[in-house]
Amino acid sequence: MNYEDRDTYGMYKGHNGIAADDHSSAGPGPRLMGADTLIGNDVYNAEDEDLGDIKEIMLDTQSGQVAYAVLSFGGFLGMGEKLFAVPWSLLRLDTVNKRFVLDVDKDRLSSAPGFDKDDWPDMQDPTWGRDIHAYYETKPIQDSRF
Repeated sequence: MNYEDRDTYGMYKGHNGIAADDHSSAGPGPRLMGADTLIGNDVYNAEDEDLGDIKEIMLDTQSGQVAYAVLSFGGFLGMGEKLFAVPWSLLRLDTVNKRFVLDVDKDRLSSAPGFDKDDWPDMQDPTWGRDIHAYYETKPIQDSRF
């Protein structure tokens, strides 16, 4: 399900397939999006392989920035799936296909530090945050505890 399907307020009407730099139509999208409409969006990589979907968006309440997207990958019908915290900076919204693109190989993602839906890590632990960013070779968001 994509963000247009979860658009309960109709705020993205008229944004079908527009470029992210097109500001000609009314509404907030696609550069400013409601978090609730993005949860559940599919995530693909550059090779057009399905990597899963967004389960949660984690906000750093001190900086006001999005820290991570929690991506569900693997399993079948919710069984055996693994969750991954992916730095938000790695995700790109594909407005044409109405999904996210994460430029990470499927094998690399399956080897990433992940967690079970019933056993979430302490995401505010600075060591955990450094490990995630080191794995994906990204920098933590500024003004953050991570």
